[in-house]
Amino acid sequence: MPRPASPAATLVGRFLVAAPSMPDERFQKSVVFICKHDDDGALGIIVNNKVEDLPLGQVYRQLGISVPDTTAERPVLFGGPVEPSRGLVLHSSDYKREETLLIQGGLALTASLEILKDMAGGSGPQQAWLALGHSGWAPGQLDREMQDNAWLVVDGDAALVFDPDFPAKWQRALDRLSGGSAGHFDPASFSHQTGRA
Repeated sequence: MPRPASPAATLVGRFLVAAPSMPDERFQKSVVFICKHDDDGALGIIVNNKVEDLPLGQVYRQLGISVPDTTAERPVLFGGPVEPSRGLVLHSSDYKREETLLIQGGLALTASLEILKDMAGGSGPQQAWLALGHSGWAPGQLDREMQDNAWLVVDGDAALVFDPDFPAKWQRALDRLSGGSAGHFDPASFSHQTGRA
C-alpha cells in the first residue's frame, strides 16, 4: 500500500501556476488547483479555463436534470486533458458524500451524478464548479516538471478557485509571488533557466 507524501512534500490545496515559459500549450497560463498528491502521482483541476459553448444548464439537460434559472448559464471548467468527458465537481466542503475527497483549505472534490442533482435542486455545496476532465501526473512526473521550472507554486484558497474572472486568475496567482494584492509579478522577469552559483 503506497504511503501518502510527507506534509512538506505534498502540494494538496495549493495552486500550480504555469510559468511564463510553460512548454506544454495545453497548460499555458493555467492555474491548477491540486486535489491529490502522493506516491501514486497527482491530480488537479484547471480553475481558469472554461469549456467554450457549454454552460452548466446544457450539461443538466443532457443528463435529464431540471435546469434552475440561476445556474443555466454558469460556465463549466476545462479541468484538464485527462478523461475530458468525465465530470468532477470542485466545491466547498460544506457538502459531503461518501465518495467525496476532502481537501485542505475547506474544499472538496466529488465525482457523481448525485452532486449535480443536488446542485440543481438547491441542496448542493454553497460554491462549486463542474469540471470536465482533470490534470494528472504519474509518479515523479510533476517533480520533474517542477525541476524544469514549468510550474510555480502558490498557496491555494477558495476565493481564487471560485472567482468567475477566468482571464485575471493567472496574473492574480502570479501576484502572490510578490506579496499578494500589494505586489505585481511581472511575467517577463521570470527566468526558466536553472543553475548553480
